[in-house]
Amino acid sequence: MRLKADLHTHTLASSHAYSTATEIAMAASARGLELVALTDHGPAVPGGAHLWHFWNLKVVPSILSGVRLLKGCEADPVPDTPNGIDLPDGILEQLDFVAVGLHPECGFDDHDRSRNTEAMLRVMENPLVDMVSHPGNEDDFPLEIDTVVAAAVEHDVILELNNYSFDPRSGRHASLAREREFAAAARDAGAKIAINSDAHFHLLVGDVSHAASVASEIEFPLERIVNRDAEAVLEFLLGKRERPGLDAGGEW
Repeated sequence: MRLKADLHTHTLASSHAYSTATEIAMAASARGLELVALTDHGPAVPGGAHLWHFWNLKVVPSILSGVRLLKGCEADPVPDTPNGIDLPDGILEQLDFVAVGLHPECGFDDHDRSRNTEAMLRVMENPLVDMVSHPGNEDDFPLEIDTVVAAAVEHDVILELNNYSFDPRSGRHASLAREREFAAAARDAGAKIAINSDAHFHLLVGDVSHAASVASEIEFPLERIVNRDAEAVLEFLLGKRERPGLDAGGEW
């Protein structure tokens, strides 16, 4: 399986990642990718990016080294904001791509499956949300598979099959079976997925070999893998809503 887009990468702005946006673009170009989403953590995550980071992403090139850069985020569900997310809707609507995922120290560390699922359903109802990241993180943030997958279909939200979840270095490695279960449930329900690197270092951008193997093994339909190429990603995004900043950064 040859995928030409990666919808989950992190820059230095996430504080526990180690590369610049330029390094990510150059690594993506060297790997033959057409599109990469820059999805740094929101402010609820310890060391996450400040609101100003997301507000000013308009200055980042839209195309760099021949690679389209989506200016995005990996926001968090939180219990104490009007939209249930650690970034306000006014910021989210300016971004090219919005992923949301559960992470430590953001208000959901009690392993409460019902509460986690309720929080995730709330954010998936938000028309500004495009993807749920690593939903199979069973050990840390258990979710009700069938309920979340049904919501993904209803609201046209991508469910991620996260390559780093299958890496022995990952804190989510113990939950890899659940990540596979989510992908299989998405297959059966007609949901869309994206197979992403979750790269925190630029040389890992586009490295999705483990997750792509899982998708092949379960025979996930290629036409429902959103990140198969840039055209498919943009078709999905523009089919959901306008992206006013998509070309604001120009081509460099």
